[in-house]
Amino acid sequence: MLNGIRVIEIEGLGPGPFAAMLLADLGADVITIHRKGKSGQVTADGSVLDRGKRSIALDLKDPDDMATAKKLIASADALIEGFRPGVMERLGLGPKECHADNPALVYGRMTGWGQTGPRAEDAGHDLNYIATSGALWYASEPGSPPITPATLVGDIGGGALYLVVGLLSGILSAKATGKGTVVDAAIVDGSAHMMTLLMAIRQTGMLSMNRGQSLLDGPHWSRTYVCSDGGYVSVQCLEPQFYAIFLEKLGLSADPEFLRQRDAALWTKLTARLEDIFLAEPRSHWADMFDGTDACVAPVLSPVEASHAPHIQARNVWQSPGGVLQAAPAPRFGGKATPVAKPCLRGEHTDEILAELKTP
Repeated sequence: MLNGIRVIEIEGLGPGPFAAMLLADLGADVITIHRKGKSGQVTADGSVLDRGKRSIALDLKDPDDMATAKKLIASADALIEGFRPGVMERLGLGPKECHADNPALVYGRMTGWGQTGPRAEDAGHDLNYIATSGALWYASEPGSPPITPATLVGDIGGGALYLVVGLLSGILSAKATGKGTVVDAAIVDGSAHMMTLLMAIRQTGMLSMNRGQSLLDGPHWSRTYVCSDGGYVSVQCLEPQFYAIFLEKLGLSADPEFLRQRDAALWTKLTARLEDIFLAEPRSHWADMFDGTDACVAPVLSPVEASHAPHIQARNVWQSPGGVLQAAPAPRFGGKATPVAKPCLRGEHTDEILAELKTP
């Protein structure tokens, strides 16, 4: 879908490389400027985050290499960098300098705190950003500290994906106007923006600022349970028709307390009862019982286990090219899955890219 779009990525960590990988998955020509003389790949076969990209190794403090970097940026539709504010400017590759050579460039900046604000210069990590934005608030049971969630909430959801949306929006605008822009993608902004759905629920009165008292984090029918083998099952039968199927499968359709689905005064008690029920059998028992039903119950699987699940296998979601487990590109277009591309190695395409720059 992005054939003909060129993106220059300045080597970084976390959400920036993920965003560049996603653009490469979608067909963009992503050229990563790796630091010369460093070994940054996860394995000898290259990092999964570098799949589908091309790599050129440069030393941005070397005048000749800096000239090469500027030529590459001048040829690009978009650039991705993930340094603290001011670093690219000190290198001489800030938006002002890059737009002077390439007015249509979409300059993507990936940070945690953003380019402006009292904390813009501070260090931080995924957990700090989502804690400050409000996105971490519901990540716990009542009375317990919020857990540290996987970086899907901050680095990926609130960071990389918003950067990709910003870059694609900027590229569409630049194609129409010839004028580029600067995309300030901050994890605090994106993770807060993702809370908007919950804020819409709050307008209906179904979301409380107190943890454990809302429809999605308090009821017995919206949580995970431990099984006898130490595995887990997820339950989230929100709608009455799905809840009815859930009760039927468990033989609870006539239980007067369970029939009071929305009675918050019973949620703690009914949670304890379900804990005992699920603890009586292994995860496989519950997976088999609810398989093919609309009870909205599913086993909690590790990525390795998920790769063997029938639905995941049918869609070829998890793949292991070269023995490296990774998820296939998403989304799909026209019902066809995009194959996983081979990751580039540091500096692998240096000669090839330099030759392209010399070609008129």
